[in-house]
Amino acid sequence: MDSDVDESLDIIITNVVATFRTRCHLNLRTIALKGINVIYKPEVGKVLMKIRKPNISASIWSSGKIICTGAASENDAKVGARRLARYLQKLGFKVSFSDFKVVNVLAVCSMPFAIHLIDFTKNNRSIASYEPELHPAATYRIKHLKATIQVFSTGSITITGPNVQNVAAAVETIYPLLFECKKFLGK
Repeated sequence: MDSDVDESLDIIITNVVATFRTRCHLNLRTIALKGINVIYKPEVGKVLMKIRKPNISASIWSSGKIICTGAASENDAKVGARRLARYLQKLGFKVSFSDFKVVNVLAVCSMPFAIHLIDFTKNNRSIASYEPELHPAATYRIKHLKATIQVFSTGSITITGPNVQNVAAAVETIYPLLFECKKFLGK
């Protein structure tokens, strides 16, 4: 029955978070008045802006720091960040696109089997935790990859890591551990 191990798993990236700097001061009021798809939040000192292609939301601070969320890939995050920088240039700011960095990737993956969470947590006691009263998933942390995995009894997992490569490596790392604790139907 080793055919289960050979199945390929689809890792679906649901959100990529990236940051960049403009290297200039941004007047949030000007962006709010002249920009489109903008929400001005003066009480927290930022502007929220949405771009459709690629679909991202950006938090813009007057210091020139910008955080982009919602991209479906690292490349989409970079393209969206560059489009946003170009848009700010068109509004009259002397923007210089710099310090682009992907800071977080969120992905989901479904195992082809259900999982005994209590067995999984016992087998991996030092790095796994499960508090069913607080959350329906077991949490598994992989320090060297800086990745956190939420494991649900249905076989679904959510992975958070600093980049796509680490997320994929985290799935490869945890798969054999989950396979050991799979539920057999009818038994």
